[in-house]
Amino acid sequence: MNNFLMTGPKDYLTYAKSVQVGTQIGVDECKRQFAWDRWNCPDSATQLKGLKRATGETAFVHAISSAGVMYTLTRNCSLGELENCGCDGSKNGKLGGRGWLWGGCSANVEFGERISKEYVDAEETGQDSRAAVNLHNNAAGRLAVKDTMTRICRCHGMSESCSVKTCWTQLSDFRAVGNYLRIKYSHAEKLDIDQKRMNAGNSADIQGAIMDALGSIAQSELIYLQDSPDYCRKNASLGAHGTEGRECLLHGRGLTQGERRSCRRLCHECGLRVEEKRTEVMSSCNCKFHWCCKVHCEDCAHVTVKHVCGRKDGGDGKRRDRGPK
Repeated sequence: MNNFLMTGPKDYLTYAKSVQVGTQIGVDECKRQFAWDRWNCPDSATQLKGLKRATGETAFVHAISSAGVMYTLTRNCSLGELENCGCDGSKNGKLGGRGWLWGGCSANVEFGERISKEYVDAEETGQDSRAAVNLHNNAAGRLAVKDTMTRICRCHGMSESCSVKTCWTQLSDFRAVGNYLRIKYSHAEKLDIDQKRMNAGNSADIQGAIMDALGSIAQSELIYLQDSPDYCRKNASLGAHGTEGRECLLHGRGLTQGERRSCRRLCHECGLRVEEKRTEVMSSCNCKFHWCCKVHCEDCAHVTVKHVCGRKDGGDGKRRDRGPK
C-alpha cells in the first residue's frame, strides 16, 4: 500500500477532490492566522501562480497550501475514503518504546506526503532560485504536518492495568499546523545566494550556488528571497493592498492579542486614524405566535458599530513607525 503511485487519469481524478479541499483548508488557515495583520492573506495572495515576489508571506502561502493538501490526503486515506489506501499498519506489533507497542490505525502520512508532493510540486517547472525556494517551502509545509502529529495510546492488561500499551499516530487539528507554520514565518530566513555565480550564466554554477545556499538551512524553516514591502501602503505591483478601510477591534471581551492590538497596528502605526462607522440594520423582533398557525413580528432597528482605518483630516497618511512585518 505504501508503494502505491498514481498510474493514470483515474488516479489523478481520485485525488483531485482531496487536493482541492486541502488547498482551501490552507487558504482558510492563512486568512485566520493573518486576519489582524497588515498583510491579511488577501485572495490575490492565495493564487500561487499570481504571487509576484518571493517574500516571507509568499513562503507561508506555499507552506500552508502544501500542508493543507498533504493533511487532507492523509486524513481521507486513513478514513478509507480513497481507493487502495487506508491506515498505516506497517509498524503494528513492533516495539515502539518502553512498555508500548505499535498498533491501531496510524495516519498514513507517507501516502499523503507522496501524493501531495506529486500534485503541489508539479507547479514548479523552473530551475531558478525562485522555484528552488518554492519547493523548499512546500516541503517545509509537509514537514509541519508530520511534526504536529500526536501519539494516542490504549492500555491493556488485567482490569486495564496498563501493563502493555498499544499506540498509533493521528493528525492534530489543522490549526496546530497553522500555528506551527506561523512561528516558522516569524523566523523565516532570507536566502543568501552568491550573486557572482548566479550572474555567470552557466547553469551548473547557478544550480550550485542555489544548492550551496540551501544547504545551510534546515528543511523545516521557511525561506524567502525578497524583503516584504510596506503593507501599510497600497501598491498593486508589489501585492500590497494597504490598510486604509480595514476593520479593527477597539475593545471587547475575550480578544486575542492580535485583535487587541489591531487598531494600533493597522491604523495608528500606518499613519491612519480609527473611524467609527454606525450602520442601522432592520430585523424581526417581538415575534408572537397566534393560534393557529401564524407568527407576527415587528420590524426593529438596531445599530451595529465597527471601527475602520481612515485617513487623518488633511494628512498624507504617511506611516509613523515601521515596526515588524
